Amino acid sequence: MPSNLLPESLMYAVYFAPRGKDRLLNLGHQIAQRHLSPQDKLIGFVGDSGAGKSLLIRGMFPGLELSNDDEGVRVRPLPLLANGDNTFFSSHTYHMDFRFESAFTQPYILVEAVRHAVEQGKRVVIEHFELIYPHLGMNAEMLIGIGEEVIVTRPNIFGPKPGDLAEIVFKSIHCRKMAHTAEDLTCRVLDTRCGFEQQLIHADVKNGFVLEFPQKPEIDLGWLEENVKEYIQKKLPVSYEDEDHIKIGDELLYCTGPRIHVRNTAEIDNFRLLHEFWYDPIHKVYALVGLVGRDKIEDLKDLNKLGLYSLDN
Repeated sequence: MPSNLLPESLMYAVYFAPRGKDRLLNLGHQIAQRHLSPQDKLIGFVGDSGAGKSLLIRGMFPGLELSNDDEGVRVRPLPLLANGDNTFFSSHTYHMDFRFESAFTQPYILVEAVRHAVEQGKRVVIEHFELIYPHLGMNAEMLIGIGEEVIVTRPNIFGPKPGDLAEIVFKSIHCRKMAHTAEDLTCRVLDTRCGFEQQLIHADVKNGFVLEFPQKPEIDLGWLEENVKEYIQKKLPVSYEDEDHIKIGDELLYCTGPRIHVRNTAEIDNFRLLHEFWYDPIHKVYALVGLVGRDKIEDLKDLNKLGLYSLDN
């Protein structure tokens, strides 16, 4: 069987959406290795601002020049448009943030540029693909949605459509932002009020976060939960400071994912800690689990129950 038939059997793959820069870059690399075909010409990304689309793209396509570079360098003119009606493209892979570019260029011009590049066998990576799809008349060969989870699909003529993915990831991203802010507050309390300066290992769980310890800490988890809730109840503003820091109130906190936060601690809904450490006998670590949101938990050992995020949650 030809090897290029294997990716087309994929319906969807779901990954935790990590919150740190290095983890997002690494996930992008993994997705490219597992799901990207060298022949793919149209790659679509769906997700809200701050979800981590650009970092995931950098992990999947190292060295790709992003036209919406967050470092403050806006690539002008858009490389994809620089070719005009010429048939020669100087690069193999091009990037476009359709929502961003629509502020400068008529959508029909952007659509024609994408079609022209694809016809010439070039690859185009498009952020906010759900916005260009109604005008483009064709779906992406690989479609990636980023919300609380990263959903990777390889659509065919029967879908899934980008709008379907957008409904899921736009609804779930707020839960991820709540969890990340609650995680940073928990780390802050562990550092300032418990004197716990050890480098923590961060892991994932649905609707929450996990902190792993090599030895079981002597910490009252009920007390820790109440101290974190104090921060939340103060309704402190949360703001981006730089690529390694955020501010919560007047406090400067180190953070590897500074854009993935709620705007105020009051937005963190129903924060709670599981009041016991969970031991992982394979990796020999003790897990502290924090949760947010209103989902009911029927079985603590099945927090990561299979199934895509429900639109009714």
